[in-house]
Amino acid sequence: QVQLVESGGGLVQPGGSLRLSCAASRNIFSIYVMGWYRQAPGKEREPVATITTGGITNYADSVKGRFTISRDGAKNAVNLQMNNLKPEDTGAYYCHPVGTLFWGQGTQVTVSE
Repeated sequence: QVQLVESGGGLVQPGGSLRLSCAASRNIFSIYVMGWYRQAPGKEREPVATITTGGITNYADSVKGRFTISRDGAKNAVNLQMNNLKPEDTGAYYCHPVGTLFWGQGTQVTVSE
């Protein structure tokens, strides 16, 4: 069993930045590909960014050049730096070890004037 706790969400104006963090109850980042996903109201959950155990990253086209995923092995955490935020980035953000059933409770990001 793994507990995942996301944090760092909030309300931000368009063009602003947020840094999300996901802490795990044990070291899973050397085992699984880690991903950040988001779910906008009325829409399905979608992948935003992933990072492999070797540090290879991949991003959804909509966030390329604006978001950066990274791992902090010392803190058992995976982070998502989000810059130049847009209203369409609004949603609940979740971290997830790909291929498992583990999900955190999510953190809400709202981009609005």
